[in-house]
Formats: sequence, structure tokens, C-alpha cells
Amino acid sequence: MASASLNIDLDALVANWTALDARSGAGTRTAAVVKADSYGLGAARVAQTLYAAGARTFFVAVAEEGAKIRPYLAPDAQIFVLSGHMAGDFETLRDANLTPVLNSLDQITRQFETLPDAPFGVQLDTGMNRLGLEAEDWAQAAPALLAKDPALIMSHLACADEPDHAMNAQQLAEFHRMSDGTGVARSLSATGGILLGPDYHFDLTRPGIGLYGGRPFEAALPVATLSLPVIQTREVQPGETVGYGNLWQAERVTRIATVAAGYADGIHRVLSNISDLWAGDAPCPVRGRVSMDLITADVTDLDEVPDTLDLICAAQGIDALADIAGTIGYEILTALGPRYTRFYTERGT
Repeated sequence: MASASLNIDLDALVANWTALDARSGAGTRTAAVVKADSYGLGAARVAQTLYAAGARTFFVAVAEEGAKIRPYLAPDAQIFVLSGHMAGDFETLRDANLTPVLNSLDQITRQFETLPDAPFGVQLDTGMNRLGLEAEDWAQAAPALLAKDPALIMSHLACADEPDHAMNAQQLAEFHRMSDGTGVARSLSATGGILLGPDYHFDLTRPGIGLYGGRPFEAALPVATLSLPVIQTREVQPGETVGYGNLWQAERVTRIATVAAGYADGIHRVLSNISDLWAGDAPCPVRGRVSMDLITADVTDLDEVPDTLDLICAAQGIDALADIAGTIGYEILTALGPRYTRFYTERGT
């Protein structure tokens, strides 16, 4: 079967990081979140590219992700592990020179017992109730933690995508209350927090989805294009059906193109019969169910059927597709599977 291709525009990636860096302000460093294989786009190449653009701090979800990108970064790049120091992480953290963000008293104990002289960060729970030390645990642990000079104190905003949400100001005030006077570098904002303004920026910002072309950074350049090869075309007569379950029935003579991708590649089955593939700026409605490896689309109105049809493109970005699927752009990107051939383009290549 021909391979579908995921094309990643590294110039757009750098432009998005540069724009978010400028919004973060001159006194604030801008990191890059490259967890989940850089949201499905390939963490090794993305991290290398952003390092060359000026990023020196990176965030991953788990230690194994950090270990995978460490060989592609210079020694001065700091890689924070958001899940912290999990049981069994000792050797990976040590060997890959990773910085765990400690989230609990258990993790603090584990860090001090196994890596007493290694750098670490601390996450505070300012109201999201997901990860981080709550106020009581922070008060108990702060003297010992601060004595070891943490690399970072951070928290995470729950509602930054909604600028007027009262939770933003509530968490900001709590972060100040818990961290003012510590003398440690602080970080509160991912992409949405950057857009809330300088009160939320502190010493380090951590853009993620905005780097890859997604909301809430509406000015972001699109980074990913997903092109699916056409395997076969056929004529379907009025009254005939297409795909599993007879979900779609032709009302006219219809030319159907079958492309090589499906829900095994992270294309949501919910897109069946309600979304479009694209030939340039011409929509080609999906007809019938998205199956494991194949999608069928109506190309009747095209003068010529191209070799590929696009699912993610200029005409239908990740957020537009997410709106159709009833989800968010993050899920569209991170679901993109390993069977896509990933191509990277940048100026001069």
C-alpha cells in the first residue's frame, strides 16, 4: 500500500516559536513543549530545529521521551520531565541528564534518595487538581526543596484558552502566594497563558500547541499537511452504497476515490460522511465510513483526480478538522500514527 505523507514546515514552526517568544517579552525565556513526539510531528527533528532557533529549554511528559531527544540536543539544553521522578526513572534521568518536575512528597523523597545532587523542578497545584504540590504539602516541603536550589517552580493554568475566565486570575494569585519570595525561576504559562499578557509570563513560558499551528494562537502559521495517496477510483451508480454498513448511498453517478489511510492512522471514525478531503481548494466529501486503512471520497466534480488528497491542509487546518470531529486540534495532531512518512521542509531544502 502506498504510504500517506505528513509534511512538516519547519520554517512555520520556527516562525511560530519566534512570535510566541516575542510575545513573552524580553525578560522571559521561551521554552518548547515537545511531548508526545512533538504532538505527532517528530520530536527529534522539531527539538533540533527549535534549538537552532534559540530554544534552550524543553518539556516532555515522561522520562523516556526526554531520553529519546537528548542525543539530538547540545549539553546546554535542559529537558524537564513533567511527570516528575517516577518509580524506575532513576537511571534514565541520570543518564540522559533530565530534570524532573517533582509533583508529590513521594517524588521528592525519591529524588533526594537517588539523585540528591541532580537538578530538579517543582510543580505547584494552584487549582487545577491534576499534578503538583498542594499548599499544605508545599509548606511542609519548601524549606528542604529551596535549600537545594530548584531549577524551576511551575504551575499550569486550567482555563487559559478562555481569557475572561475567572480561574485565570485565581490561579495567578495563588501562584504568587505560593512562590513569591522564593528566588527561584518561575513558569506559569503555556500557549494560552502567553496570550493572557505579561502578568502571566514570569521567567519562562512553555508554548506547545501554538508552535504546531493550533488554537488559541490564532496568528500561528500552519505547520502540518497530511496527504493521502489515491489507490483506486470507481464509478458508483445511483442507488449503490459505499463502505461498511451502507452508510452512504449515491443519488447520482458518482466517482469515488479510495485513499490509503484510516482510523489505524489516527483519522477519527467520527469523520465518516461529515468531513472533506481536499484537492487544492476543492472539497471532496468523505462518503461512507472511515475504515481501518481506507477512506472513500467523492471526486465527481474534479476535472482530474490527483495522486493525493489532503486531510490537513491550508483549506482545512487542524482546528477546522477538530471542529468537525467535535474535539480539539491537540487530539488531531497527537493521534497521527507511525505509518505516515514524515517529510520536513525548510528554506533551501
